[in-house]
Amino acid sequence: MTKTDAAVQTLSEINPDVVLESYTLNITTVEGFDTFMSSLTNKSFQPTKSGSGVDLVLSCVDNYEARMVVNQACNELNQTWMESGVSEDAVSGHIQLLIPGETACFACVPPLVVASGIDERTLKREGVCAASLPTTMGVVAGLLVQNTLKYLLKFGQVSRYLGYNALKDYFPTMEMKPNSQCSNAACLERQKEYILAKPTRDAAAKAKADIEALSPAENPVHADNEWNISVVDDEEVDGSDVKISGVLPEGIVHELPVADEYPKPPVTETVGPADDLEELRRQLEALNAD
Repeated sequence: MTKTDAAVQTLSEINPDVVLESYTLNITTVEGFDTFMSSLTNKSFQPTKSGSGVDLVLSCVDNYEARMVVNQACNELNQTWMESGVSEDAVSGHIQLLIPGETACFACVPPLVVASGIDERTLKREGVCAASLPTTMGVVAGLLVQNTLKYLLKFGQVSRYLGYNALKDYFPTMEMKPNSQCSNAACLERQKEYILAKPTRDAAAKAKADIEALSPAENPVHADNEWNISVVDDEEVDGSDVKISGVLPEGIVHELPVADEYPKPPVTETVGPADDLEELRRQLEALNAD
């Protein structure tokens, strides 16, 4: 069984409602690239605004050649994708959001190995910390999934670039703009389209800001407040002046009496100090006599 088929089987058992397709091929070949492009433009899925059949492509490959192929396909299709990777020494990694025309593509700022045209298979990887490879890959995978959820579900701030240095627990962030002299022709075409669409984006952003400014203030989500929940600012309320209200919601009662409701025993008589000592002396004498 191939790794892709095993992944489909495992994921189907976790969530059988998800539609999964398995492809086992080398995308760096001509036939593999055509199949890869066809999988992204599969119209059996709901078409996205970019015209492809997917909302986001995640690149989890382990070599630069495959990354360049994914970059080429996404640039041609104007497809947003996320790239992730772990360094050769297995103690650092990164994730990166790539939006064609808006952010730098993988060819805009290529690694030295790619820029120099060296066959990475001929490189000797020295100083690899094999023990940290699984943990570093797990951390990077978690960052990639979290960033994917923020992008697809539209919450929080999606990271354009987030690095991870395991030696210093350092997480650098940055944003890389497209390279106007990029070697990828499809990237240059996407850059032109992005620049031409700037007036439209600015007008849409201004219209959205105007609508938000004119919209009334949001009403409370729950106006009835069935459980008498209140939110106060700790800095404005003095705890010594706060007294808990005795009113309880319907159906809730105190199991024990409240501190202020305990009955006070009646005072019948007062005993003086002298009488009290005499009584104790008599009791001691009675005990000694026995």
